[in-house]
Amino acid sequence: MAVMTIRNIDDAIKTRLRLRAAMHGRSMEEEARDILRSALSTEVPRPRNLGQAIHERFGALGGVDLPEAPREAIRAPIDFGE
Repeated sequence: MAVMTIRNIDDAIKTRLRLRAAMHGRSMEEEARDILRSALSTEVPRPRNLGQAIHERFGALGGVDLPEAPREAIRAPIDFGE
């Protein structure tokens, strides 16, 4: 098992951890382990497709119909003499 030191914890957070540990009848260290265990026990979400994420976010707002842009050839096609 690994050992971890956490520095610069706000006094208010430390107090809340101490009180929460006392409510559960365990040490602050065991309470912190339990908090980490429960916070990290869920599955890691896999990265979403950006297009799908945008669609999910804005799809309910409805779509926009854009007019078709006129198209023309950029240059004349090459004649290969066939």
